[in-house]
Amino acid sequence: MDALQLVALVAASTAVAGLARRTPVPAPLLLVAVGLVAAYLPGVPDYTLDPHIVLPLVLPPLLYTAAVDSSYLDLRANIRPVALLSVGYVLFATVAVGWLAYALVPDLPLTAALVLGAVVAPPDAVAATAIARKLGLPGRITTILQGESLVNDATAITAYKVALAAAVGEGVSWAGGLWEFALAAVGGIGVGLVLMVPIHWLRTHLREALLQNTLSLLIPFIAYAAAEQVHASGVLAVVVVGLFLGHKNWKVDFATRLQEEAVWKMVAFVLESAVFALIGLQLPFVVQGLGPYGIGEAAWYAIGVFVFVVVVRFVWVFPATFLPRWLSPKVRSREPGVDWKAPVIVGWAGMRGVVSLAIAFSIPIATDGVPFPARNLVLFLTFTTVIGTLVVQGLTLPPLIRALRLPGRDRVQDTLAEAQAQSEASQAAEARLDELLADERNALPGPLADRLRTVMERRRNAVWERLGTVNELTGETADDTYRRLAREMIDAEREVFVRLRDARRIDDEMMRTLLRRLDLEEAAAYRETDQGRLP
Repeated sequence: MDALQLVALVAASTAVAGLARRTPVPAPLLLVAVGLVAAYLPGVPDYTLDPHIVLPLVLPPLLYTAAVDSSYLDLRANIRPVALLSVGYVLFATVAVGWLAYALVPDLPLTAALVLGAVVAPPDAVAATAIARKLGLPGRITTILQGESLVNDATAITAYKVALAAAVGEGVSWAGGLWEFALAAVGGIGVGLVLMVPIHWLRTHLREALLQNTLSLLIPFIAYAAAEQVHASGVLAVVVVGLFLGHKNWKVDFATRLQEEAVWKMVAFVLESAVFALIGLQLPFVVQGLGPYGIGEAAWYAIGVFVFVVVVRFVWVFPATFLPRWLSPKVRSREPGVDWKAPVIVGWAGMRGVVSLAIAFSIPIATDGVPFPARNLVLFLTFTTVIGTLVVQGLTLPPLIRALRLPGRDRVQDTLAEAQAQSEASQAAEARLDELLADERNALPGPLADRLRTVMERRRNAVWERLGTVNELTGETADDTYRRLAREMIDAEREVFVRLRDARRIDDEMMRTLLRRLDLEEAAAYRETDQGRLP
């Protein structure tokens, strides 16, 4: 892939993802569909999914940004269901799907079938969590899906390595495989624990936001590479570091947080768009590589594997949800009760993604001159499973959520909690301001002191105003009207600065300084919406 092809891929995929935001179709599904069509259009170059790029260069930043945005406290509160899905389910699916493939496909060795099981075992919850947030699912379900996606890749990659070693005749036993899995998991967590404190110390002691953000972009690659260097799980190392830094992010200065949020949103958007488009673009390579298997025969195998992958998740999710509650009074008292609807959503949200394809493409063609058995068929079955889950489950998950009518987040209660928290914080700020102004070293002219109190009062009242009355003429709350008027005033100032620059009464450097001040004031006047866009 040359530079022009790479630019074309990124530009086209981000354009499609941007278009998806204006449609009810989730972006991953539209990207895959467009990629499938584009793969057969004349003039579209061949795009090959290189696992040596996806796993070490694409997976770490995606995992890191998801970990930083996750809640360590929520994950800790839901550690049991998250662990049962991210570890227990992946291992169960590896064995179950492997045995099915072994029984379904003639002459397929069991070791190769287990490689297939490990490859298709980990769900990619990017699309599922996006849908969950968009439709307002209960926070606990979203936390469980997100927590599963943070850890299950590490389980699947380790299981794949063990199965691959057995498939190529390296004589790995079940006990040896479990030992290797334990070492990779413990090692990955250990590397993350070792790195997280010094990285956090460095982030809080660097004084320039530019340097802090440069470090931020390097962190996931440092953690992943350090863990892989000692044959540990790079995925777990990245997750541990990301969760810790996200939990401690409040200690970093505001300029760094603002820049980091914008930078990582852009990075995640570009990478996710490109990798889902790449999934669709792989179809020609997969079909051409079927070799001795006819497309009709392979299609029947694909349907069987896809259906079994979907069924196996439900076979695991329902007992894992209810058995611990039936067996343990402690679990019943500690965790909220659930009905059958929540496990249905979690079970149907098992869409596969780019990690499965990247692992499949990393299967060696041959080892020591011995070809890997049925490699092309494994690639095809992986591809069809990924596409099948994304299309079938991805398209039906939103209507399923609506049909089940799960109670979503209570927006009024959330706003009340936010208002109460802001009120307590404002009281603390007011007491601190009085204490500071009592010291003659902090003497301020009356108008400036009043301005500090006015800004503080504005923050305190803004949340309560969202619960207030709506303007009958405009449909706006008082908070909406305030922000709109503030923006109109800032726009008027901005036009004057540009006019003065054009008249050569101020130079460009001065204009940029003045505009930056307005940008900061506008950012302060506007809060972000749930979709991450300014209103």
